Amino acid sequence: MATITFDTQELVNELETSGFTRQQSETVVSVLKKSQGELATKADIAPLASKNDLLELKVDIVKWVGGLMLAQVAIIAALVKLL
Repeated sequence: MATITFDTQELVNELETSGFTRQQSETVVSVLKKSQGELATKADIAPLASKNDLLELKVDIVKWVGGLMLAQVAIIAALVKLL
């Protein structure tokens, strides 16, 4: 699996600038870092895909992305509630 690299300290600072507390900012960054292992690129899935498998794989990817989006919304909602 490919790893997406981003500056965690910069993200923490941006979240704080947007009104998050330090603890909230660090929690969001921690969750994003943990979710990186679940991401795949086209290069990761290309060797696995025949035409039939590709359709099933696309459905699975949509489910994972939808789940990650819902998790992020839940985290943001919980953090906003703490404000």
